[in-house]
Amino acid sequence: MAAKGSAARKLHTDVRPKAPVEARTGEIATNLDRLLHDRMRLGIVSALAAGDEMSFSDLKSALNATDGNLSVHARKLEEAGYVACTKTFSGRTPRTDYKLTASGRRALEKYLDHMDALIKAARRT
Repeated sequence: MAAKGSAARKLHTDVRPKAPVEARTGEIATNLDRLLHDRMRLGIVSALAAGDEMSFSDLKSALNATDGNLSVHARKLEEAGYVACTKTFSGRTPRTDYKLTASGRRALEKYLDHMDALIKAARRT
């Protein structure tokens, strides 16, 4: 009877539960660019990556944002060097255009790679 119990115990100890997804993806998740992880800022960078240049009005419309919300987030991206802002006038009408910088494109690519790694790790469970 003792042999039967020890075999059952051995079988039980050999079966190890998988680590939770959070434990396996924790390191990847902590490497995410916090600046880009915000919904509005990710939207701005993604929209600019898809096109060449966008005006403030076009971005506002595409992201369904308010003037204040868009300007605050665009300024943070500009301060980080991810977005370049150009202000001009057409007659008396001011125009603000945004363009993704090379640094911003690299940051977006890195962010997308991290998200891809998280998704792959989560699907392995």
